[in-house]
Amino acid sequence: MKKIFIITGEYSGDIHAANVVRELKALDCELEFEGIGGMNMFNAGVKLFANQNKMSAMGISPKILIDHYKLGKEVVEYLKDVYKPDLVLLIDYGAFNLSVAKFLKAAGMKIFYYIPPQVWASRKYRIKLIKKYVDKVLCIFPFEKALYAQYGIDVHYCGHPLVSQLPVAASRNAFFEKYGLDVNKKLVSVFPGSRTFELKELMSVFIETAERLKHRHPDLQICFSQAPNISDEVYKKYLGEYDVKIIKGDNQALLSVSDALILASGTVALEACLYKTPMIIAYRGPWLFYWIYLLVRCIKRVSLPNIIADKSIVPEIIQHKVTPSNITFEIEELLYNQAKREENIKDLAGVKELLSDKNSALEVAKVIDQELFS
Repeated sequence: MKKIFIITGEYSGDIHAANVVRELKALDCELEFEGIGGMNMFNAGVKLFANQNKMSAMGISPKILIDHYKLGKEVVEYLKDVYKPDLVLLIDYGAFNLSVAKFLKAAGMKIFYYIPPQVWASRKYRIKLIKKYVDKVLCIFPFEKALYAQYGIDVHYCGHPLVSQLPVAASRNAFFEKYGLDVNKKLVSVFPGSRTFELKELMSVFIETAERLKHRHPDLQICFSQAPNISDEVYKKYLGEYDVKIIKGDNQALLSVSDALILASGTVALEACLYKTPMIIAYRGPWLFYWIYLLVRCIKRVSLPNIIADKSIVPEIIQHKVTPSNITFEIEELLYNQAKREENIKDLAGVKELLSDKNSALEVAKVIDQELFS
């Protein structure tokens, strides 16, 4: 029986890995799976070498670096001396995975990388590391294929996982009834992020923006989305005494039924784009992280819809420009400037057309199946 070891670092990677495992099993592959991940991988039948909880921390503190170093050392020794997999599948989480790949490649292991680091956005030097340590790149954006091929890297375009995995848009009437909303009034939803430092940086300005919008447009409804990984205690800490409807665990449905969105960037922007929901990106982080980002970035656009389309579709309000007045202006344009709203929706639909309709997880499974059993 062939053996595959999968390494993920965050919740999204755990989901993508689980989907790949299920597709491989559906192909009747005789495979054994182990890896670093979470409950999604575990429920898909993967024996967990370690849980990814320690890996999903944000920042560069000594403790995080030490935890990563220890785990990396342990997994390399285990794969070399004990498990000896036929293939190692890395998923996202570039800093850790590329560090581990160096030692695994030196030990003669075959390494595939699904959802590789976004070298086109920042730290382009990583592409040299990928060429050196990775046998095949399984990319998710159409423009990535030409980029990797240009450097002589074996690359296969799998399509973006969201295209086939994103649920259909929710019924607006049913959703509004479920959460006690008025179907005859416009809804603006705020997604303040899924990391604690994002709540710390953004929640207060989003609350002030919501108050301003409600004052200027009394009939407007506003909801705040709570990421499932953020505890109620932490969320309420940053929400303070502000009284607003909070929706938790129904993020994609909320994206699909809203009239406009205030987002803290991330993959959620692409999800909103696929639902063709007008949005703005408002994001700021600690200034140290921002200065580092300015040094390593390769492109000036931030949100995935703008990057994929290679033009400014989604308004991006970044760092010191994140103010209630700036956010309010852009949201009002998307809600009440009908010509701009229609153009925005049309442009968002164009982004979806640029992405393949491939089932990404199935594509990955087919490539692995061919590699191991052909």
